Amino acid sequence: MRLEDFLAAHAQRTPDKTVLVAGERRLNFAELLTSTQALASGLRRCGVGPGDRMLVYLPNGIEFVELLLAASALGAISVPVNMRLTPKELAYFAQDSQPSVIAFHSNTRDALRQVDAELGAVKRVVVGDTVEGALAYDELRKPSGEPLPEVPLSAQDCMILYTSGTTGKPKGALITQANCIIQNGFLNAFDWGITAEDRFLVTTPLAHRTGLGRMLNTVCMGATLVLMDRFNAERTIELVERERITALGMVTTVARMLLPLLQKDPGRCASLRHIIVTGEAFPVELKRQVFELLPHVRLCSYFAMTEVGSVTSLSHEEQFTHPASVGRPTPGIQVKLVDDAGKTVATGEPGEMLVRTGVPGSFTTMRGYYNRTEETAATIVDGWVRTGDMARMDADGYLYIVDRKKDMVLSGGYNVYTKEVEHALLELPAVADVAVVGVADEVYGEAVAAFVELHPGQKLTAEALIEHCKSRIASYKKPKHVHFVDTLPRNSLGKVLKVELRKLATAKSEA
Repeated sequence: MRLEDFLAAHAQRTPDKTVLVAGERRLNFAELLTSTQALASGLRRCGVGPGDRMLVYLPNGIEFVELLLAASALGAISVPVNMRLTPKELAYFAQDSQPSVIAFHSNTRDALRQVDAELGAVKRVVVGDTVEGALAYDELRKPSGEPLPEVPLSAQDCMILYTSGTTGKPKGALITQANCIIQNGFLNAFDWGITAEDRFLVTTPLAHRTGLGRMLNTVCMGATLVLMDRFNAERTIELVERERITALGMVTTVARMLLPLLQKDPGRCASLRHIIVTGEAFPVELKRQVFELLPHVRLCSYFAMTEVGSVTSLSHEEQFTHPASVGRPTPGIQVKLVDDAGKTVATGEPGEMLVRTGVPGSFTTMRGYYNRTEETAATIVDGWVRTGDMARMDADGYLYIVDRKKDMVLSGGYNVYTKEVEHALLELPAVADVAVVGVADEVYGEAVAAFVELHPGQKLTAEALIEHCKSRIASYKKPKHVHFVDTLPRNSLGKVLKVELRKLATAKSEA
């Protein structure tokens, strides 16, 4: 099974059904198949073939979808990257993935010029205005009538998706055709209740796992995908209302930004049936407010990683019965929690989460890291992926993420899980966001340092924060150092860069 085969089947069965909506542009399945095949022929004339990498540095749009599907039709490998990357980050991804082609928008030509030397002689394809030295996208996808060659059975690698890089240099996870199809074509449908009749709205970049997942849901199931070029709360509600959106994929931050508009007129979202959430924990009070405003909507939250796809989910009914859990493993996904010696821990005890879905690359587990044999061998052992997440499992099989293993603080011989401290601090109404790290301590080995963002106009003392923690968690877990910041440092995907906070905490401690 391959993605282009799913597209061809839907083009034959439902040719006139709208598959993509981007602004005023609309494509049905027959049109998307035609444009994708023409583009694949154009890329082939440029020398793109099985195993070649194509870096896609584009905003959300029809071109993004066409390029990924055209690359698949050639047995090539797409490397989607976030438009929020700095030129330095873009150069890193290009140097690491070694693409033969880079597709970019003419609006980003200045960013590419800054790293032109690092990019080398790679071919360039430009969307939008003409750029000297780049092939025009519209010329590349003009129909030629050339038949496409059959893709070798061995060409199963489909995408390189980069890990977030919160603890070091991002690594490229090799995602196969099977990874894409089994996860997004079958398991998501089984677990969430989504179907070909759904109309998805993407509120995040397509290069982000959340947006990419909805695109793959659409292609595999034969559904409809509505694209936003960038998130805007009012625009989101407008599109839900106008396009009769039934399934909205989002991160928790988006829910917070939509809430005031929902409170003003929830009837505008009468078509919604599913809200699919991933990323940070979804606060109970926020869930409650959304449910009260949209009682007809079913909410599903899930836990996923680039290397293993979606691992667990929490159904609509479980959102309040197990609000702190990331859910139970999706049927077919194996999960075990182990100690440092690799032995399974007792029920209720924390251990590192290991995930297995069969032979790597054959189901939902990545095939490995691109050009990183040692890192792959250290991460995947006998098919088990060492996630680096510390979790505990209750007697009913519900998983609770305790911490990132590498973010755990060892203070005075005690393990302090930073998530637990962060959750305690987030209970305070004045706290907008918080991140906790460990810092060297002469007495205890490590001490807890908290970096705190306050809501605008709010005031809070370090002493008040520490006292609050003492009332919520064991005293040894409370922060020894509290630093107030305007904003926490984040990467292009919005994840907090704890490696930067550790450096800052160390500098402040030494000072």
